[in-house]
Amino acid sequence: MTDIEWTKWVEPGREGVEHHVLWAPNPETGDESVGLLLRFPPGAHGDFHEHLGWELMLVLDGSLDHSDGHSFKKGALVVEGPGSRHQMSSAAGCTVLAIRTRPAQAR
Repeated sequence: MTDIEWTKWVEPGREGVEHHVLWAPNPETGDESVGLLLRFPPGAHGDFHEHLGWELMLVLDGSLDHSDGHSFKKGALVVEGPGSRHQMSSAAGCTVLAIRTRPAQAR
């Protein structure tokens, strides 16, 4: 994944997370889904948020830490349903494929 162009994700509550957009919501068709590659350097974290739709996260490398205390290693699939609330981080660093069917809202 060295040829991927990463962008710093600047948003309140996020620290150090970078992303690469695979596809984005399309207002013309009403599609709200988004596909992202996320890179968490060691110590990076997302914001605390609530999902309005489904989120699927596949850990491609490293270890992803969930605010509920679970850690997910390379190859783990994490599925969050509508209404779920969490904050994701990585003490050791990780890369994740994230797909959301609808947006998330900061909480």
